[in-house]
This record gives sequence, structure tokens and C-alpha cells, in this order.
Amino acid sequence: MKFLYTILFSLFGTIAFAQIQKVQDLDLAITWQPLENNYLKDEQGLSVLVIKNVGKTTLPKEGWKLYFNFIRVISPKTTSQAFDVAHLNGDLSCFTPGKNFKGLKPGESLKYEMLANAWMVNTSDSPQGFYLVWDSTNEIVPFKPVGFIAPPDQKKFYRVGGDKETTPEMIFQANQSIAEVSENKLAKVFPTPISYQENAKSLALSAKLTIGYEAGFENEANLLATDLAKLFGKKIGTSKLSNAKPTISLLKDGSAHEAYSLSVNENGIVIKAGSNAGIFYGIQSLKTLIDPAAFASNKNKTIVLTGVEVTDSPRFGYRGFMLDVARNFQPKAQILKLLDVFALYKINTLHFHLNDDEGWRLEIPALPELTLVGAKRAHLDAKGSHLQPAYGSGPYADQLPGSGYYSKEDFKEILRYATARHIRVIPEIETPGHARAAIKAMDKRYQDLLKKGNKTAAEQYLLHHPEDQSVYRSVQKWNDNVMDVAMPSVYRFLETVTDEIITMYREANAPLETIHFGGDEVPKGVWEKSPAFNALKQQDKSIQTTTDLWDYYFGKVNTMLKKKGLYLSGWEEVGLKKAVENGKSKWLVNDQFSNQNVHVNVWNNLLGNEDLAYRLANGNYKVIISFVSTFYFDMAYFKKFQEPGFYWGGFTELDKPFSFIPYNYLKNQQKNYLGRQLSEKVLNEAEKLTATGKSNIVGLQGQLWSETIKNKDHLEYLLLPRLLALAERAWAKSPDWAEETNESLAKQQYEQSLSSFYHNLGKRELKRLDHYAGGFNYRIPTPGLKVENGKVAANVQLPGFSIRYTVDGSVPTMKSPRYTQPVNMAGQLIFRTFNHAGRGSELSKTDKINNDGTK
Repeated sequence: MKFLYTILFSLFGTIAFAQIQKVQDLDLAITWQPLENNYLKDEQGLSVLVIKNVGKTTLPKEGWKLYFNFIRVISPKTTSQAFDVAHLNGDLSCFTPGKNFKGLKPGESLKYEMLANAWMVNTSDSPQGFYLVWDSTNEIVPFKPVGFIAPPDQKKFYRVGGDKETTPEMIFQANQSIAEVSENKLAKVFPTPISYQENAKSLALSAKLTIGYEAGFENEANLLATDLAKLFGKKIGTSKLSNAKPTISLLKDGSAHEAYSLSVNENGIVIKAGSNAGIFYGIQSLKTLIDPAAFASNKNKTIVLTGVEVTDSPRFGYRGFMLDVARNFQPKAQILKLLDVFALYKINTLHFHLNDDEGWRLEIPALPELTLVGAKRAHLDAKGSHLQPAYGSGPYADQLPGSGYYSKEDFKEILRYATARHIRVIPEIETPGHARAAIKAMDKRYQDLLKKGNKTAAEQYLLHHPEDQSVYRSVQKWNDNVMDVAMPSVYRFLETVTDEIITMYREANAPLETIHFGGDEVPKGVWEKSPAFNALKQQDKSIQTTTDLWDYYFGKVNTMLKKKGLYLSGWEEVGLKKAVENGKSKWLVNDQFSNQNVHVNVWNNLLGNEDLAYRLANGNYKVIISFVSTFYFDMAYFKKFQEPGFYWGGFTELDKPFSFIPYNYLKNQQKNYLGRQLSEKVLNEAEKLTATGKSNIVGLQGQLWSETIKNKDHLEYLLLPRLLALAERAWAKSPDWAEETNESLAKQQYEQSLSSFYHNLGKRELKRLDHYAGGFNYRIPTPGLKVENGKVAANVQLPGFSIRYTVDGSVPTMKSPRYTQPVNMAGQLIFRTFNHAGRGSELSKTDKINNDGTK
């Protein structure tokens, strides 16, 4: 018998070892190339995957599944292809061996052509996160990120007529309108203050400076001392004002909230304000007055300031930025760093998108499953102990950016940090749609308590009915992501979460006026076959259709918040109802919550909704303009295959948010998301802003959704420098070009203003951000190129940045020749922009040129 055990042990060991070797030796290299949009004259895209076996073992003809994320539903081009494909949920799909698959030996490759149910434009459309799972053992084999290959025929890749990829020539032409602006005409304070005058005086600061403050301004004085200590490498003294005259004085006056004055001359610096926020913003202006080069060192001996007289106040009281950490997570340290740059440019609101279908990111001690389950993404399991992979997050739990959350203490630290810098944090708990992470977490709680025989406790916070047979599919392709708002347990859940959030804010001594409860993108079909909905109809005769549940839900949420001294915030749908006009579905303003201090972020200014923000403001909703076409910074800068970011709302170059006119935006933003001119009918019939409506425009907000964001560098690339254009529009007074009625003069004024803005960014603010708060990976613009008379001319969007080039096809470095004048066409010229710190942009190329000037 012992001999038999030995044989069996040896046999099992051999099998196990062989399986381990099989796992270790299998490796696939996967590349993706789009081929054609509008394939077969339909709005769909054809692309090809090339899968090559670069491992040491054969991929067998059966016994495995290959999982991946793709933001589109796909089907094979033909039925004879190697794999069968299934869409599972959300963006997760799976390949299994087809009847024609015979295995893939080392060195072999295969092509899989697939149709996507939408257009494709850039690398952000690529399938990603491939990993294989063996059927017999459930062992996982992850693979390297997908490689991208540009489409071979750009014309086949166009979506509509005139839809061209941005070329170096197009960039060159756009850059030509940037006028020279001398340094002495640039305001050295940013965003642009109401009044700025240089007084021909100057002041030299050293580490011996002192900061004196009137009672109540100690926090601001200490923050300034900390910032200046980083420049001098020595501690800076602060004290309440006394007989001794400090270098910097922080004084109280009767200015309005957030307003300030700043005076710098040879006798010192005086900042006056009527509030702590005003003093703080005066300090931020002082910091932007400092030569950006000083931020590159912590051992400055002296810093010379230009003498100025500044009086200033913001245009909008709400200057916000929404950050999504649900789709892909960002660690606490990165949030604190972002708060630093928000504060510098006077952004005073962080709208914190803390949950969505793909993640719940805030610890709620009363409901630990929210983070135990909802903050983790990994390969599917039958226990429901985590969420499925999304956006290429991969098969393993506890890995950024798919997994992660803020503990209660983390969140309180973020709140304290923001509050000290006069940034309020609005938490968003996305409901009733986009709620899959919460739903699945409460499902896990339900199952665990049910196994223990505690049915009452199990049902206490359940977010969907186990017997609901409703069929729906959200925009992001989920079929189980909407809370059942007919269930009382949903409201117990929301109140518990709300109470826990209120407690965190109170313990952090942070202000809390509102909670954002989402409200967007609830798909058709929800609740229709819910037993809870049917029961509610019997109890409440005002509820007859699922449409009636909308007012029922937000009515209850609004009432709950009011009882707690808070007001309701949400996306625009909170203030809307759907109706049919002339056979077409249209959003109408819902009177149910108007004139109740309900704040709505209006993101939709796309086809048919160009005037939606004004209609809601005129209808007595408090509106934060958050347009996708202008302020969604997850949109790509422009149309180019290698340029990351989405594009469904259009492309958002740096001038887009800068040119925005809040009270008359259709004056100069008259193109749709495809870049086509809006019709005269749309422009003429769009509702204009009334005086009441104008008073209801609360402010502006930028958004950064994180589906495509894999790390902090990519976040900063998408955020900056566009954040500075948002800051300028939200803080600075309405510019002359926005008010001018003469189109020719307005155009001239605008181009001059844009040129000044670009000069300020290129020569001052981005130079500062190379080092400020640890430095930022902002986007460096690619050079524009123009071929003329046998030479290549180059230019760049941001003055102050340099262009370098090579003639042999190699990547330019800081050691490459600096572009100063047009270059003879010879070989393959490659150009690249460099910032002051020596970091380079993406490449701009010319076609390969022969020595005789022919291609």
C-alpha cells in the first residue's frame, strides 16, 4: 500500500509540475489594429487581433478561456474564425476555442477579425487586459499589455465626410495665429485678476523674511510659511501682528468673500481680505508672482518680486473639478497633490466621484462589504467576493488601479487637507444607476447573512430584488447596475451611508452642505418586472409606471437630505423628465424639484440638448455648467490614433475651455461633437438665458472620468494644462472679446487674449508646474510642421518651449539640434517639443525625403 501511495504521489506530482510548467511556459503577444469604420456601410468598426505564441508551450485546441476587456460588444467577422466570443457583462468578454481552432504552437500566430458595434478612433478603443484561465485548474496566465498598430488606410478609418486625423500641417496652421507677446505685457498673477498694475518697485525676499497676521489668519500664515520654506530650505517665522513690521502682512478688511488685495513694494507685502478664503487666494496670487524658476530649488538665496498692486475677486463662487476614482483608483497621496494644484489656481470645489459600477472607494464602517467586495476587481469567482475585471485591470485583486479605497482615516485626512486650502469636497454617491459595485457588495452581505439564518438582517440593505426579471442594458453594457428604488431597503442603505459620511465630515471639521446622488444614465427596462415595483403600485396610486419612480426616488432622497440640513446635488437628469414631442423623445424641465435649491451638473450639450443648461437654469435649478464638449478632460486633445482619451463628446484642445462664454456659449461654440457647424435652426431656436436663469448659473466644473487612466502620469497628462483654462474662465472676469458685438473686433481681441494665455502658460505657469508639489506630467504639445519650398518649418503652441529635430529618423533628445529656422528636407525629419525641464512631447514627422527632394 505504501508503494501504491508513493506511485500515486509521484504521478500527481508529475501532473502538477507539468501543469505549472504549462502555465509558466505559455505566453501570448497580442496586437490590435483597426481597419475600417462604417464597415458594410453601417456604423460599426472592423479591426483585427494578431495573437502570437511567444512562449515555450503550445496553446491547446481546448481547455481554456481567454478573457479581456473591450468597451464595445463584438462579433466575429466570419463564423469560420478560430475563437468563439461571448460578451459577459460590462466591458468583459471572453474567447473560447472554436471548432476550427487546432492549437497554436510556439512561434505561430493567428488573426482574429472582429466587428465592433461602434466607430473606433484611437488607442483608447483597444481591447485590453488579456488573461487566460485553464478550465481544469482555474489557474490564471496573464499577458503583457496589447500593442497598437495604426490603421493602414486613414480614409477607411474616417467616420463621416471631412473627418480627418489631425496632421502636423493642421497644428502648424493653428499655431500661426499665436501672436508674440512681450514679457512686460504679461500679468504675473494667474488666473487673471480684475486689476493688475506694476508699480516700478521691487522686493527681494530671503529666508529671513517674517509673516505677520491678524487674528484668525493663522492657518493661512502657516501654509504660506510652509510653501516659502520649500523655496529657501529654512523655516519661516510667523506671528500675530505687533509693533514689529513683518515682511508679509495678512490684514483684515471689509472685502467680499474670496476677494482680496495684494500690494508688493520695496517696503514689503500686504495682503488684505475680509475672509480667510480671500487671504488664501491673495497668497496664491503671491505665489504665482514668484519667478517660476525659483520652484526648481529649495536653496534660493533671494527671490526678487516685481512690485504690483492687485485687487481681485472671482467671477463664480463655484469653481469645481470632478475626479472619478471609481473606474480606476488614485491613491491618497495623489489626491493631496491634486488639491495643491487646485488650490494654487483657485479651484474651490472637489466633486469626488467615489463609486460606480466598477468600484466603491470609501470605507463605510457600518457596511464593510462596500470596500471588502466593492473596492476589489479580480477574475470572476462563484462566491461574489469581488468585482469583475474592468478597463484592463487584470485578474488579480489588490492591484492598482483596479482595486483600492480610502479608509475612514484616509478620507478625513483628505477632508482636512482640502478644508485648510479652502476647497470643499462634495462626495458623490452615484445612484440609482451606475451602482453595480454597491449592489454586488450588498448581495454578498445578503448571502452571508442568509447562510447564518438571519433573513431580516440579510434584507436590511439589499439593493435589488432577487426575483426581479427586468431586462436592461446600460450605456456601459451592464445588465445589473441599477438599484431597485421601489425597495425600502434602498433608502435604509442611503441613509446609513449618508449618516456615516456626515460623521466623517464632522470628525474632520470639514464643511458639508450637500451630497451628490448622481442620477444619470438609468437605462430603459429597469424595474418593469420587479416584485417590489408591483407591490408599490398597489400601495401608492401615484406610482403607475416606472417613469413615476423617478420623482418618487429623488423626492425621498431630497426629503432625507433636507432633514439633515443638506441640499440635493445630482447630474442633470435629476431636474428632467422625458416626454414625446412630434414623435421624438425629448428632455423637459421637471417642475417637481425646481426652486428647491437643487444643484445639477449639466454635462449634455450634444445634439438636441445644446440649450439644456439654460433651460434648467431658467426653470429655477441651480446649474453648474459641466459640458462634455468643453470640460470633460478625459476627451482626447485632438483626433490622432496615438492621442489617448475618449472622443464621443468631441475633442477638447486647450483653447476649447478657454474660449467658453458661460452666459452665451453658442456665440462661439457652434460645432457639434463631429466638428460640424450647428444649423441655423438649432442656433435660432435654442432657449436664451433669462435674468433669472443667469442668477442660477452657480459656476463651472471640469470633469475627469477615469476609464482610460492607468496611473498618475496619465491623469496629469489629461488634466494639465486644460485645468488652467478652466481656472481662468471660472475666476477671471468676462473678457472683452466675450462681450464685444463686432465680430471682427471680437475675433481680434480673442486671438490676442489667447496668445497672452499661451505665453503665460509656456513661459510661467507650466515652468512652475515642472516642480510645484513634486512636479506634474502635463501634456507637452507636439510641434506643427509645414513643408514649403523644399524646407520644413516648425512651430509650437506654447511660447517658451523649444523644438529639436533629427534627420535620420531617430527620436530627438535635448542633445539634438534646436530648431531655429526652416530645415532642408533630407532623410526622415522628426521634430519634438521640449519643456524647460527637458521632458519631450510626442513626435511630429515628415514623410521620408530623398536627397533629391522626392518622396
